Amino acid sequence: MKDTLKHKGLRNQLAQLLAEKGIKDPKVLDAIRAIPRHLFLDSSFEDHAYQDKAFPIGAEQTISQPYTVAYQSELLEVSPGQKVLEIGTGSGYQTAVLLEMGVKVFTIERQLELFKSTKIFFSKMGYRPKKLIFGDGYKGLPEEAPFDGIIVTAGAPYVPKPLLSQLKIGGRLVIPVGEKEQTMMLFIRKSATEFEKKELGSFRFVPMLEDKN
Repeated sequence: MKDTLKHKGLRNQLAQLLAEKGIKDPKVLDAIRAIPRHLFLDSSFEDHAYQDKAFPIGAEQTISQPYTVAYQSELLEVSPGQKVLEIGTGSGYQTAVLLEMGVKVFTIERQLELFKSTKIFFSKMGYRPKKLIFGDGYKGLPEEAPFDGIIVTAGAPYVPKPLLSQLKIGGRLVIPVGEKEQTMMLFIRKSATEFEKKELGSFRFVPMLEDKN
């Protein structure tokens, strides 16, 4: 598949729709306009790639709907050059949005099939996260902490303490919490021991897998 003028026009329409739905951060909207989402999907979904919908990507996982990606990205409030940890690489679309926003992305994927395919795709597309790791997102990435932002792209049954501990002071954790339906949560680290917590509406994500070993 190629990236054509038609695709670019559809991306502009998608960014306009997301703006109408309340996304305000110009860095987020510019990233949505720039990234060829159709290339992250099976070719059979190409005609639907710029609709505001989630789609299956294999291994019983999905690519989140663009609004969700934009909403979580906006909540991070990151600046170029900052460090972000992503839990749940998936297709790599959220990773690409963050890279387009100029941040240094460290990303963890729990599904080996997706990890392998997305690693190849990143290489082919020229996307270069700082690290792409096959591992348990519940543990975070302590060797690279602290992070300016942490984003979780799967539904967590609870908030993993290691993720909170790996935030910088002033850092933000964006995480959907719940079993069948999730509440989007934002944690802002105020000090070594204090966090501001906000609950920001209901979403549906695939479950965040934990390594029980």
